[in-house]
Amino acid sequence: MEQIIIYVLLVTSVIGLTIIIERALALRARNVVPPEIQNALETCRADGDLPMFRRICEQNPSPLGRLLVFIDTHRQWTQEETINALETRARHEVSRLERGLVILEIVVGIAPLLGLVGTIYGLILLFGGMGDVSSGNNPNLAAGIALALHATLLGLLTAIPSLIAWSYFNKKDETYAIEMAALCEEFLRRQYQEKTVVEKTSK
Repeated sequence: MEQIIIYVLLVTSVIGLTIIIERALALRARNVVPPEIQNALETCRADGDLPMFRRICEQNPSPLGRLLVFIDTHRQWTQEETINALETRARHEVSRLERGLVILEIVVGIAPLLGLVGTIYGLILLFGGMGDVSSGNNPNLAAGIALALHATLLGLLTAIPSLIAWSYFNKKDETYAIEMAALCEEFLRRQYQEKTVVEKTSK
């Protein structure tokens, strides 16, 4: 039983560490809001710039790039239709950014509980071996103390970094969502202003 508890705690810690590393790599700014796309967005002022802008977005696959390409692809729609469709698409992109965080949240909740299970089982061994202390035969006493301490330590060492990472990544996702919304709104407004000018000129 002692080995099972420690083994489960170790597996939980490995899962938590794997998610932390994967999310840290995936949520780098260059993978979500590449500077190349932001620079191209600044210079994209007319319809003639759109092919080059779209090519840069496709060369730098990212949530921001996919949203901007989506806007460009549906420019023939009305602004209201595009905004409604973009909101749905944006929620999908944000959910992809949050991938794995639910597992990290489970690790945060379950690791201390597993540590508590180990602690309680260690105390059971501890009190179960109290009768043998007077006779000098106390291996259960030592095993109970060791298990209680090891389980508590492993549970905390797993839960604390996972909680810090979960809070950090959630805040980072929120920041990226706001930044992408601002950039998409700017691009959307600019394109429909250009469209309106072209329509008035043609009349």
